[in-house]
Amino acid sequence: MQFQNLSVSKKIWALMLLVMGALLAAGLGMQTYMLSLESSLRQQLQSVEERIRVVVQWRGAVETSASFLVAANMAQDQASMDFFNTRYEEARKITTVLREETEEHLETAAGRQRLQSINAAREKVNNISQQVAMERRSDGDVAAMVQSDLIPAVTSYIAELDAMVKLQEQLRTTIIQDSDSIRTRAMIIGGLGLLAVVVVGLLISAWLVRQLTAPLARAVDLAQEIANGNLTRDVHDDRKDELGQLLRSLNTMTQKLRAVVGEVRNGVDSVSSAATQIASGNQDLSARTEQTAANLEETAASIEELTATVTQSADTARQANQLAATAVQAAERGGEVVSQVVMSMDQINTSSRKISDIIGVIDGIAFQTNILALNAAVEAARAGEQGRGFAVVAGEVRSLAQRSAEAAKEIKALITTSVGNVEVGAEQVAQAGESMQEIVASVRRVTDLIGEISASSQEQRDGIAQVNQAVSNLDQMTQQNAALVEESSAAAIAMNEQAQRLAQVVALFNVGQEQVQRLASPASAPRASTAAAPAVPRKPENVAKATVPKLSSKSGTASKADAAQEKPASAAAKPAQEAAPKLLRPAPLHAASSKNTVNDDDWETF
Repeated sequence: MQFQNLSVSKKIWALMLLVMGALLAAGLGMQTYMLSLESSLRQQLQSVEERIRVVVQWRGAVETSASFLVAANMAQDQASMDFFNTRYEEARKITTVLREETEEHLETAAGRQRLQSINAAREKVNNISQQVAMERRSDGDVAAMVQSDLIPAVTSYIAELDAMVKLQEQLRTTIIQDSDSIRTRAMIIGGLGLLAVVVVGLLISAWLVRQLTAPLARAVDLAQEIANGNLTRDVHDDRKDELGQLLRSLNTMTQKLRAVVGEVRNGVDSVSSAATQIASGNQDLSARTEQTAANLEETAASIEELTATVTQSADTARQANQLAATAVQAAERGGEVVSQVVMSMDQINTSSRKISDIIGVIDGIAFQTNILALNAAVEAARAGEQGRGFAVVAGEVRSLAQRSAEAAKEIKALITTSVGNVEVGAEQVAQAGESMQEIVASVRRVTDLIGEISASSQEQRDGIAQVNQAVSNLDQMTQQNAALVEESSAAAIAMNEQAQRLAQVVALFNVGQEQVQRLASPASAPRASTAAAPAVPRKPENVAKATVPKLSSKSGTASKADAAQEKPASAAAKPAQEAAPKLLRPAPLHAASSKNTVNDDDWETF
C-alpha cells in the first residue's frame, strides 16, 4: 500500500509515531550510553578507591611492622625482643598480603613502576633488618645502625607508599575530570541527535503538509472555478485517502452540475415553448368554454321539462300504489271469509260423519231387535196358547224393528249423499281458498311493484333535481373557467418571461459546447411533437349527454348524484387531457415533473 493512499488520520498518526519513535530511540540511546558511561566511571572510581584503601592499609601495616622491628632491635631483654619479633612477623605477613592485592589491582604503567619502587624500598628495608639482626648477634652497635640505616630505609619505604597513594588520587582526579568531559561530550552528541531528529521530523512534516495541502489547493481551485461558473474543468486523482475522495466527489459534483445546468437550459427552452402553446391553447379553450355554457343552458331547460314529467309519473304511481293497497286489503278480507267457510264445511262434514255412524248403530239395534223378536215368536209358538199374546207382542216388535231398519237405511242413504255433497263442497271451498290466497299474493306483488315504481320515480325526481343543480353548478363553473382561462393566459406570458430570466441566469455557467449539443438533442423531438399537436374541441351534444345520470336504486342516489357532477367535467376534460401531455412535454429528464404539471392544471377539465 502506497503512503498517499492512507487516510489523513493514518498519515498524521504515522508522522507523530515516527517522530515520537525517533525521539524515544534517541532518548533511549542517550540514556543507555549515559548509564553505561556512568557504570564504567563508577567501576573505575571503585577500583581506584579500592587501591587507595589497600595502599593506605599497606602503609599503616608498614608503619606498624617498622615500629615492631625497631622496638625488637632496641629491646634490652630477650622476652621483649621475642614479643616484638612476633608482632613484626605478623605485621610483615599483612604487608605481604596487601602488596599482592595492590599488585593485582594495578592497571596503569605508572602504578606498576611505582610498585617496583615500593618493592625496592621494601627489599632495602628487609636487607637492613637482616644486617641489624646480624649486628645484634655479633654484639655490635645495633642502636646506631637502626638510627642510621633502618629508620631512613623505613621512611623511604613509607614515602614510596605515600607516592603510590598520591598517584592513585591523581588517577581518581583524572577519571573524574575525564568523566565530566565525557558527559559534556555525550550531552553534545545527544543534543545533536535530538536536533537531527527534530530536523528530520520537520522535513517529514513539511513533506506531509505538502501532500495534504496540494490536493486541498486543487480542490479550492476547482471550487473557485465552479463558483465562477466554469463547469468544464475536470480533476483526476488516483489517491485513495480522504483528499482523493474529496477531489473525486468535487469532480462528480461538477459533472452532475454540468448535466443539471444543461438540462435546466433545455428545460427553459421547453418551458418557453410550452408557455407559448398554453397561451394559444387557452384561446381555443375560451371558445369551447363559451360553447359549453350555451349547451349547458339548453340542457338545463330539457332537464326542467324532464323533472316535471317525472314528478307527474311519481304522483300517478303513488295513487296506483294506494289503490293497490286497498285491493290487497279487500283480497285479504275475502281470503279470511273463504277460510271461515272452509272451516264451517269441515265442521259440517265432521257432523255428517258422526250422524252416519249413529244411523249405523240404530240399524244394528233394529237388526238385533228383529232377531230377538223372531226368537220370541219361536218361543211363543212352542208355548202354545199360553204364549199367543207374547207372540203378538213379538210380531209387533218385529214389525217396528223392520220399519226402524228401513227408516235407518233411508236416513243412511240420505246422510251418505249429504256427506258426499259436503266433501265436494269442502274441496271446492278449499280450491277457492287457495285461489284467494294466490290472488292476495299476486295483489301484494303488484302492490310491491307499484311501490318500487313509486320509490324509483321519487328517486328519479330527486336525482334529476340534483342533476339540474349540478348543471347549474357547471354553468357557474364554466363562467368561472372563462375568467381562469384569461388568468392562465396571463400566467403563461409571465411564465415565458420567467423562463427568459432563468435562461439568462443559467447562461452564467459554462458547460461546454459538446455537453450543450448532447443535452439539446433529446429535447428537440418533444418540441417538434408539441408543435404538431392541435387542440381538438369536443361536440356540445356529447357534453349534454354526459350530464344525464342513470338512477336505479335509492341507496345509490347520493353517490350517483356526485358522479353526475363529475361526469360533465371528465367528459369536457378528455380532449384537453389528450392534448396536454403533448403540449407540456419537456426534456426526458423532466418527464415526471411535466406529468405533475398536467395533473395540477385541473382548470382544463371544466
